[in-house]
Amino acid sequence: MRSLLLAAAALGAFAPPASAEPDYAAAIRADYDKSLATMWDDFHRHPELSFKEERTAAKMAAALRAIPGVQVTEKVGGTGVVGVLKNGNGPVVLVRADMDGLPVEEKSGLANASIVRQAGIDGVEAPVMHACGHDTHIVGLVATARRLAAMKDRWAGTVVFVVQPAEERVGGAAAMVKDGLYTRFPKPDYALAYHSNSEGLAGTVSASEDIQYSSSDSVDIVVPGIGAHGASPQAGKDPVYMASQLVIALQGLVSRERQPLRPAVITVGSFHAGLKHNIISDQAKLQVTVRANDEATRAQLLAGIRRVARGIGELNGMPADKMPVVTVIEGTPTTVNDAALARRLNAVMATTLGADKVIPFQQKGMGAEDFAAFIEPKYGIKGYYFAVGGTQQAAFDAAAKGGPPIPSHHSPLFKVDPQAVVATGATAMTAAVLDLLKPGGAA
Repeated sequence: MRSLLLAAAALGAFAPPASAEPDYAAAIRADYDKSLATMWDDFHRHPELSFKEERTAAKMAAALRAIPGVQVTEKVGGTGVVGVLKNGNGPVVLVRADMDGLPVEEKSGLANASIVRQAGIDGVEAPVMHACGHDTHIVGLVATARRLAAMKDRWAGTVVFVVQPAEERVGGAAAMVKDGLYTRFPKPDYALAYHSNSEGLAGTVSASEDIQYSSSDSVDIVVPGIGAHGASPQAGKDPVYMASQLVIALQGLVSRERQPLRPAVITVGSFHAGLKHNIISDQAKLQVTVRANDEATRAQLLAGIRRVARGIGELNGMPADKMPVVTVIEGTPTTVNDAALARRLNAVMATTLGADKVIPFQQKGMGAEDFAAFIEPKYGIKGYYFAVGGTQQAAFDAAAKGGPPIPSHHSPLFKVDPQAVVATGATAMTAAVLDLLKPGGAA
């Protein structure tokens, strides 16, 4: 609530009268009609899973190389792409877009719906879909890069364009940093990114002056059992029963151990065990996502999962060498905007897009973002992440009258207006970079 009040107060403080649209906004829309729409169509039809984005990365590298002055390096942190555009002395700004899709079968009804299937890094083949709008992010990055390259008389410094893999596994940003993003390339003073928002009105943007996204940890739990005939449960130890107890018990960590005013989520997204009706299997597997808004709660939840899992094993009389095994396979901390930078760039957004297009930020769920890996405090880089509305008013009006609800992110029905996201996102990002790199400015 405090962050919402601060955001609202800040908006009131910098809400100027509507100003004339910048010339580059029209240029971005024209570019979309000329070539970016075709680029988005291609990316939407051909999504790729995390760390498997070879085709997408190659096309992004080619698109950046075609921009005068951009020096491109591929295969950074796996499939990541880095483009560097230098323009004299000045601060360094990193502009990031994520490019991976999700293992979801598209049912959006779009004419260019994906029919792609792909095996992920886990070897499991699945349908693939851009169910989170990353295809609009990478097209918006190309639009931004083209505009900045065409306006080098308006800024001074360096822009590092980052095409990041594996955001959906919250591991791509860390992989790029580990592979020398801040040593092989100019280290940024600022890092910027945006995300499409299907629940946001097209043409609007929103950014917090505090926490933007929650932490996320992916947890695998293996629950050993002792196999037996389904008609003789006393002869074995049923892992389905134990894992079912565990699913219920985990919710107690949120409802009975967490401080009530500290948000937290534990969701079991996958439960697999057994092969036949009348066989008690010897193992069950759970896949769990854990979300929090501060590191203390995050640590409490992860420690609690380990404790509760062991307790379920002991409760069911499992031997010490057959206790449930808990493994955190990937994770990212909260994404927190630099407060002063957010105030500055929110004001830029209000001037560029119009004050009515800058919406006070409200965290409606506990989505996460591995952009946090780019702006860890130890790097001393100021971060700013904003959301870009992707749904037209007509769709909200229809939903309010009993029509189709607005699909959420990660839904097979997900869709946003690509032209609106690309045009608004690229215009806003261009404005932010121009402000940070204006001649005579300071980092």
